[in-house]
Parts: sequence; structure tokens; C-alpha cells
Amino acid sequence: QVQLVESGGGLVQAGGSLRLSCATSGRTVSSYIMGWFRQAPGKERNFVATISRSGGQTSYADSVKGRFTISRDNAKNMVYLEMNSLKPEDTADYYCAARSGAFIRLTDYEYDYWGQGTQVTVSS
Repeated sequence: QVQLVESGGGLVQAGGSLRLSCATSGRTVSSYIMGWFRQAPGKERNFVATISRSGGQTSYADSVKGRFTISRDNAKNMVYLEMNSLKPEDTADYYCAARSGAFIRLTDYEYDYWGQGTQVTVSS
């Protein structure tokens, strides 16, 4: 099992940047494919980005491609989401998730462990 704790959210102006962090504990993070999802108020939770165990493979939602970067530091048991050129429509609660399976996946039901989330608000 792995425990996940997100941090780094906050209020930022449009065009600004934030770096979200996901601290993991329990089983080593290198055992998991990791992902970031987000949920805006009144909307369903959506995929943002995912990264393979080694970090060699990543995938992004079209809405964040070119602006967000997912990365991981297995030695530190950390996962990150660098968010640049933020837009008001990026406003949401952001969740870190871990998947035990062999391949990266883009749907939330295929992830086994979740953090509590961190709020990101982008003002126009």
C-alpha cells in the first residue's frame, strides 16, 4: 500500500505557474504508475497526466499538453506536476493517484490509491 499527500496548490493569476508535489509513503513509489487528475466544482474528475514507473513514458490530457509537465523522483518518493501558462479553466482540486498495474492508464477507476487533493485557483 502507498499513502499520497499533495501540496503546492494555491491562488495564482492567469499566465502564472505552480508546482504541485505528491509525497508518498509506505510502499516505494517506484512500484507504481503515477497520475494527476483534477476535479472542478460541479464537474467530474478528469485525467491530467500520467507517468510510468521509470519516468520514461508520460501522457497528458490535450487541454494541458505543452503547459504541464509530470515528473517523478523515485529516490525521494516524490511525484510532481509543473503547471505553466495557467488559465482560469485550470481551476480545480488536483489529485495524485497511484496505479499498481503494468501500463499507464488515463481513467480514474484504474488507479488504486488517491491523495486528499490540493486546490488550485487561477484568477483572470
